Amino acid sequence: MIIILGPTASGKTRLAAQLAHRVDGEIISADSRQVYRGMTIGTGKDLQEYVVNGTTIPYHLIDIQDAGEKYHVHQFRQDVFQLLPEIRKRGKVPLLCGGTGLYIQALLQGHQFTEIPINEPLREELEALSHDELLVIFHEVPSAYSGLADTSTRKRTIRAIEIATYLCANPDYAFPEIAVPDFQVFGLNPPVEIRRQRISRRLHERLQNGLVDEVQGLLNRGILPEILIYYGLEYKFVTQYLFGELPYDTMVQRLETEIHRFAKRQMTYFRKMERDGIVIHWLDSHATTEQWVEAIVSHI
Repeated sequence: MIIILGPTASGKTRLAAQLAHRVDGEIISADSRQVYRGMTIGTGKDLQEYVVNGTTIPYHLIDIQDAGEKYHVHQFRQDVFQLLPEIRKRGKVPLLCGGTGLYIQALLQGHQFTEIPINEPLREELEALSHDELLVIFHEVPSAYSGLADTSTRKRTIRAIEIATYLCANPDYAFPEIAVPDFQVFGLNPPVEIRRQRISRRLHERLQNGLVDEVQGLLNRGILPEILIYYGLEYKFVTQYLFGELPYDTMVQRLETEIHRFAKRQMTYFRKMERDGIVIHWLDSHATTEQWVEAIVSHI
């Protein structure tokens, strides 16, 4: 399995599609929001990139859930492990492409903690607490997960508490064994200034191409505003604008700032993956997509 990762606006999708065309592969999306139907512009599905020289590259885990439904890392692992033998049976090469580091790491390092069930009552109780309060609770519940947990955001800290609480209540819990396939990971990391330029340009293109209408359409379909806000970034800030909480210019400014911060957090997580033992082959940031394809083919 070939994995391509990188922060938002780094060129992952184009590279994955070009590489899949070269090696006769199929792409599995590792993006936590592209699974949702109707969330196309805001999540940057860029489906036109999957057409290479007149051939549509097969892709998976895009548009598989209705907006408003829940999709978690555990479901992602299950879906990928179901897809892999199907792709191999067709004689194709599986290419995993995305920027959700948590999903990728959970898949590659076999994080069995993702199998632990969700505790909705506990989540509702924790939702009222600040991030600092959540961190205090997390450190008060030591478990086998303590050294692995990602507590960089409120949402992830809540999940960490959920896992730790479950392990304390079920000390004899047996984790299922799942074989992880052989893999090579390649990363894109454009210089910060270039990344910032791409993010800003792409945001304005999305706004011109109907991002606000897309969010309004989701609201018209009955998707609750708090759910769209939960999805974050484009869906959060555009929803706040549509409900009169933010003027348009302020919405654009804050959204642009948050996307830049998001890209920085993605890179921080990828560095964490490296510290955790995942080897990432970083591609030359000054090369072209075609040169990246050649570099990967040469490497594998």
